Amino acid sequence: MSGQELSATWLSDVDEELSTGEAAPKPTVVPIDETLTSERLDRYLTTRLPHISRGGIQRLMREGCILVDGKPAKPTQHPTTGQTVEVTWPVPRELEAKPEDLPLDILFEDDDLVVVNKPAGMPAHPGHGHESGTLVNALLHHCAGSLSGIGGVVRPGIVHRLDMDTTGCLVAAKNDAAHLGLAAQFKEREVDKRYHAIACGRLANDEGEIDAPIARHPVHRKLMSVQPGASRNARTGWRVLERLTKSTLVEATLHTGRTHQIRVHFKHIGFPVAGDTLYGTKATAQLACDTGVRPERQMLHARSLAFTHPRNGERLSFEAAWPSDFEQVLDELRNAKKNS
Repeated sequence: MSGQELSATWLSDVDEELSTGEAAPKPTVVPIDETLTSERLDRYLTTRLPHISRGGIQRLMREGCILVDGKPAKPTQHPTTGQTVEVTWPVPRELEAKPEDLPLDILFEDDDLVVVNKPAGMPAHPGHGHESGTLVNALLHHCAGSLSGIGGVVRPGIVHRLDMDTTGCLVAAKNDAAHLGLAAQFKEREVDKRYHAIACGRLANDEGEIDAPIARHPVHRKLMSVQPGASRNARTGWRVLERLTKSTLVEATLHTGRTHQIRVHFKHIGFPVAGDTLYGTKATAQLACDTGVRPERQMLHARSLAFTHPRNGERLSFEAAWPSDFEQVLDELRNAKKNS
């Protein structure tokens, strides 16, 4: 594992926290080949160390982990030809999920896998800032430690994820054979994943498809965005289920599995998911102004999940009922429609 990868783990710049017991790697040396008087050093280093966000670079500087010609670096200084930047990577703090007796809504369970209806506010697995209260913590207790080890000690059993405030169907593997079998189906697009979302605004058409590549935002590194020419394509199908006041209940079908895909795609076409604090703040505020309805979280629910059982080949389908807050927002928007 490279220094950049370890530092990305330590800084949690992306949601890919991995446990590691390795010692810190050797410092990374970045020679500066040109003088850039209008460029801040912290911003420049994000181009040379693309795994690390600008905020991560600044944190390393504050902790004295970045030196320029042997002296502590300052974010505002400018790169100068002939200088040498040395980055010392902090030792990543080891995380390990612990069993916790937390309530679970089990949709299906056998010796190989477990399907749950994940509630809002529960992260899929531990990470820095969320080291307990996660789905993994709950599953370790429920399954008495019987989860696949492929995800490591931080993400045992986790084959796919839902965002912390996204609810609904999620499958976890109890052994490595099941994990590999399910992972292969996700990779080959053989898993049917359908989501229900309340989108801000009224879509004109009854159905459609969004085919637009998604990559990490070039400035805000914790966000994703549609970026033409990006190597990772992303495709989302959708159809209208119900037209509401200044909003639309839609069913979205994922044909690819990019981070924040539905949320980014619906923002891209001008209809962000209601309550989305990352991609739909302005649209949610406008919805509240127009209807008096302001969701407390993103209105996105993994309604159904279908896949082939990795052991016996049986096709399995599961559906998770809408959570109460989702239903409440729907009812409020329906009543707003009647009163408008």
